[in-house]
Formats: sequence, C-alpha cells, structure tokens
Amino acid sequence: MNLEEYRTVFVAGSLVLILIVAAPTLSLIIAFPGGSKRFSELWVLGSNHTAEDYPFNIAPNHNYSMFLGIGNHLGYCAYYLVEVKFRNQTPSSLLALFNITAFVADEGIWELPLTFSFDYKYNESLSQVKFYSLTLNDVTSDMRNYTVAWDSKNNGLFGNLFFELWLYNMTSQSFQFHNRFVGIWLNMTV
Repeated sequence: MNLEEYRTVFVAGSLVLILIVAAPTLSLIIAFPGGSKRFSELWVLGSNHTAEDYPFNIAPNHNYSMFLGIGNHLGYCAYYLVEVKFRNQTPSSLLALFNITAFVADEGIWELPLTFSFDYKYNESLSQVKFYSLTLNDVTSDMRNYTVAWDSKNNGLFGNLFFELWLYNMTSQSFQFHNRFVGIWLNMTV
C-alpha cells in the first residue's frame, strides 16, 4: 500500500468515527420526519397542586380550588381555548359556561389557579338540585337551566365539571376540538 491509499483509509475511518461520536448531539439538532409525536396535554390538579385532594362534596356558595394546566408539544406556539362545561347524569350537547384562552409556547406549560362555587338549592319534593349560577375566578355564569336528580344507585346528587381543549387552526381561522378533555365529578350536598 502506498501513502495515498493510507491517507484515504485514514480519512474515511476518521469521518466514520466522527459521525458515530457526533450522532447523539446531531439527533438533538436534526428533526427527522415522524421521529417525534406531536401532542397537547390538559390536566386538573387538586388544591395542593397534586393529583389528589380534588373537591368532591360541594356545598352551595362555598369556594373550592384547583389548578387547570395545558402542555404544548406540537412543535410550534399554539393558541388554545378551554371550554368549561357542566353536565348531569344525562349527556347532551352542552354550551360552554366559560371560555379560557391561552397562548402556550412550544414545549411550554400554562397553568391557571381556579376558584369556583355553585349557587343551588335542593328541592326535597323533586329530589333534585336546582342550580342558579357557577362562579369561576370571580366571573358568574347563569345555570338556571341546570338540575341534578338524586342518583339512587350511587346515593348522591352528582354533576361533572369538565374542561374541553380546543386548538386554533390557522387554515380555517377557527378553533377546533382537540380531542382532549378532563373533568371532576362533584356531589352536591344538601
């Protein structure tokens, strides 16, 4: 072998070694198509900022606390809408009681402390709760069309406060449901 052949082998071997050593660093810089999943997170946490201590037994006109959070892993800054809804035992199309909007940077987290209370009255003859309003972070929403009937199977007056995540679509210039929702069940005490 002559000197020129040794040089070619040395250069080729050096390039291979450099690529092997640099591969972990390059994988952080170069985004390969389909290499990572793009998604959003939506969560509620209890008053201690943990996945416990959620309000459950609710009394009228008392304040309860929890946290609402969004995590963005879409690869771009996203504009979100969270629709706050309430349902009883019979699912139906529900209108939002509140809308919360937030811009969340890529790989960012957004959280909002929530304080809420319900104004309601128990009707003993009908065995149901008649709602008047929901106050969320000092904003009151009318709930006069909402009731919760006694659930004899589970022995309670149960309602579900839930949150739907919507994502702004630049193409249609509107919010679209992002297939994420989370909620908590509440027992309306009398």
